[in-house]
Amino acid sequence: LEFRRVLFRSREEAGLLFTSGSSGEPKGVVLTHRNIIANCDQIASLAILPENCVILGCLPVFHSFGFTATLWYPLLRGCGLVTVLSPLDTRRVIDAIHEERATVLFGAPTFLRPLLKKATRRELRSLDLVITGAEKLPDDLYEAFLTQFHVELLQGYGLTETTPAASLNQPHPEVVFSTNEPQVGKRRGTVGRILPGMTARIMDPDTGATLPHQATGIVLFRGANVFGGYLDDTEKTASAFRDGWFVTGDLGRFDEEGFLLIEGRLSRFSKIGGEMVPHGTVEQTILKVYGLEHLETPAVFVAGVPDAAKGEALVLLSTHEIAAEELRHRLADAGLPNLWVPKIIRRVGEIPLLGTGKLDLKRCRELVRELAG
Repeated sequence: LEFRRVLFRSREEAGLLFTSGSSGEPKGVVLTHRNIIANCDQIASLAILPENCVILGCLPVFHSFGFTATLWYPLLRGCGLVTVLSPLDTRRVIDAIHEERATVLFGAPTFLRPLLKKATRRELRSLDLVITGAEKLPDDLYEAFLTQFHVELLQGYGLTETTPAASLNQPHPEVVFSTNEPQVGKRRGTVGRILPGMTARIMDPDTGATLPHQATGIVLFRGANVFGGYLDDTEKTASAFRDGWFVTGDLGRFDEEGFLLIEGRLSRFSKIGGEMVPHGTVEQTILKVYGLEHLETPAVFVAGVPDAAKGEALVLLSTHEIAAEELRHRLADAGLPNLWVPKIIRRVGEIPLLGTGKLDLKRCRELVRELAG
């Protein structure tokens, strides 16, 4: 215990991870002993991953989700761990859960969706908890998982710079005494409450002013799990902090009970005619109106390009044939404003992905410039 206390105080490097590079060049994130122990203790304090749980570890440890949740947490907590080489090997993941009676599964939605086609309820019946992160949880995946396996997907949020867990939905705490009031631990559509020991601010993306927590703006964090800086890059480190607060680059807000809603990366918004248009919302609506939600790989990507009249215009990359006029009618019927309808549509063979299953935003934007230029 004393050794653990010494390590917690240590600001020495314990791990070096690189950001996914989804929106640019990867940055080296230096994580200290304090960062890692703090994040594991924050997760442990929620009491949802006890010592007797059995975690299925299939996420790559070069990614912060796998690094903390399926490597350091079970080592420090002393719970069981069953490993599979890759989350893409769906059959092995299923067999490992079934044969080793794993109770906890971590995974990005991209890795969880194939389970719907290849797993039976009996094979996954040992699972008590499935936590998803790294990308937004689609509604159809949540519904299908709950219907097919009777397991609710709980969405969390984090970044490599927060080691990574920053917020998490959890099962409703049990009412232990008759005098206790029921507590809410999860709320659909949110990424849960921030972890103990963290504080948050909402910042106006234009002025830098602090906004009320229920207003939408850039999310800023402080906490022992927040990193201290990027490897050999003082310029990027300086731009990542504002008055000691880590600037996530994500737009979000808190509801009246402290649940965090992430609207998307600031870089994934376009300002069209003075209005902020979220690319992710447009993508999800297109998938829904064309019945493409259930595909295992991305079918659409939306980005903005300069436009003389409106400031920016939306470009749609699609792996399926989509006609401009039909798209306009379908999106209008779905309630999207005319400003949110992509002006340019280009057919592509595939939407570029990173090895982690996330969109390769850098390559996607290069494609947009090549095809819409």
